[in-house]
Amino acid sequence: MEHVTEGSWESLPVSLHPRVLGALRELGFPYMTPVQSATIPLFMRNKDVAAEAVTGSGKTLAFVIPILEILLRREEKLKKSQVGAIIITPTRELAVQIDEVLSHFTKHFPQFSQILWIGGRNPGEDVERFKQQGGNIIVATPGRLEDMFRRKAEGLDLASCVRSLDVLVLDEADRLLDMGFEASINTILEFLPKQRRTGLFSATQTQEVENLVRAGLRNPVRVSVKEKGVAASGAQKTPSRLENYYMVCKADEKFNQLVHFLRNHKQEKHLVFFSTCACVEYYGKALEALVKGVKIMCIHGKMKYKRNKIFMEFRKLQSGILVCTDVMARGIDIPEVNWVLQYDPPSNASAFVHRCGRTARIGHGGSALVFLLPMEESYINFLAINQKCPLQEMKLQRNTVDLLPKLKSMALADRAVFEKGMKAFVSYVQAYAKHECNLIFRLKGNLAQGFALLRMPKMPELRGKQFPDFVPVDVNTDTIPFKDKIREKQRQKLLEQQRREKTENEGRRKFIKNKAWSKQKAKKEKKKKMNEKRKREEGSDIEDEDMEELLNDTRLLKKLKKGKITEEEFEKGLLTTGKRTIKTVDLGISDLEDDC
Repeated sequence: MEHVTEGSWESLPVSLHPRVLGALRELGFPYMTPVQSATIPLFMRNKDVAAEAVTGSGKTLAFVIPILEILLRREEKLKKSQVGAIIITPTRELAVQIDEVLSHFTKHFPQFSQILWIGGRNPGEDVERFKQQGGNIIVATPGRLEDMFRRKAEGLDLASCVRSLDVLVLDEADRLLDMGFEASINTILEFLPKQRRTGLFSATQTQEVENLVRAGLRNPVRVSVKEKGVAASGAQKTPSRLENYYMVCKADEKFNQLVHFLRNHKQEKHLVFFSTCACVEYYGKALEALVKGVKIMCIHGKMKYKRNKIFMEFRKLQSGILVCTDVMARGIDIPEVNWVLQYDPPSNASAFVHRCGRTARIGHGGSALVFLLPMEESYINFLAINQKCPLQEMKLQRNTVDLLPKLKSMALADRAVFEKGMKAFVSYVQAYAKHECNLIFRLKGNLAQGFALLRMPKMPELRGKQFPDFVPVDVNTDTIPFKDKIREKQRQKLLEQQRREKTENEGRRKFIKNKAWSKQKAKKEKKKKMNEKRKREEGSDIEDEDMEELLNDTRLLKKLKKGKITEEEFEKGLLTTGKRTIKTVDLGISDLEDDC
């Protein structure tokens, strides 16, 4: 390991607690990294900090140590139910990791209690754990923390507990502000006291983060730590010890190249990134069947309860393959990852940087490889300009075996594999269409060949398109059974029910609409009633106004007859009556008398 240091911890301008220094020695960190030496003194001197540093640069300790030091120096000691610090992070895996690092320090300070609030756990149990053990330091994901503020009926008045808050940390701040998180963050901030220290930490600073800095931080100090040498001059966002490669291959060669690479690197630890959850499910199953003698695990955002267990198990492995989505791209520290393989380029360029940052962390070496189709090669120049991320080409591996026929055989033998493949392709096409570089990433028919599909799925994105290169398998896919006998029995039962309904409905008029016919009919009737009601109300308004004017005209005529007003005054009265102006009409007195 090459040391990337800024001196020993003792050289900081602010002294650290002896037990904090002892914990650092236990963890094997005798020296600081640049982001730590820059950030810790500022935080401890009560400054708000917005820190940007490359992935794997030691950002976690850059906020864990100041949190402990600030809480240790409080004049009034924290009670069990008082919250002194909150760390918010976008994924439960990252939250687990931060909680683990924090526990290495808090075990030396029994006066502090810490608690982890993440999805995938029973919120009722989280409430009870807080009531019994307290939580001076909370590590949480946004959704679960927001939910905890609404648990007053269960005996948790978190809004009162956070009045003592000293420090708020938003880790991976740019991801926290992505769709779905911004609303939660804003809600949480409303509960927190304004007099606090706030830290924003990320490998990339987006416009949204800049907005949050202006809105949520008071006179912040910006810390931007770049790599030395080339990185310093070019603002490179990936670690300098990372070897970054790309490989250009056709759609029907891509999977073969991936399997060949993994078979030749069985003794190493790999992360394989795919663009969607469905792709992880499909290709994970395929790799399990085709790459023997190595532990293969899958993880994605739609897994509810297994994610934490899979994550912790993979961290302990010496070698293995983790097939995953971008849920594993941010801040996750998995020991000794040798290769990060990107089967699909991510939806935005900053995610590319975060993916690569799962290797070559804190002075270690590491490598990353992205697979690209020939039409995607210009993405390399885009990354070099947009993210200052240079890549070097890796030539195609020789003597690869064509495994797509094997994948088709698996789909023909088991409907579960067939359906996973169809879902994977559909999700991939939809993700491809929404790509940040959609001018570079264009939909082509030969993409389907890389999925070893038996037939093309029916979907709006493919409507009207011709795919002459794709040859469907001559088989009725409805006859493909599930290997799982229980699932196959349920499928046959459903098919029988559909056949009966079809027989019963023959001859009836069909309504082919996007929505249920009954809902459409009810909507039309409701709209019709609303229109009739509006017309009645408008009509009654006009009638009331006309009646008011007529009564007013009658009063004016009576006053004229009694000599109370002149004819000139009478005519003026006719011109402006009520709320609206009457059109000037040449009416004689006798005419008006006849009308009345």
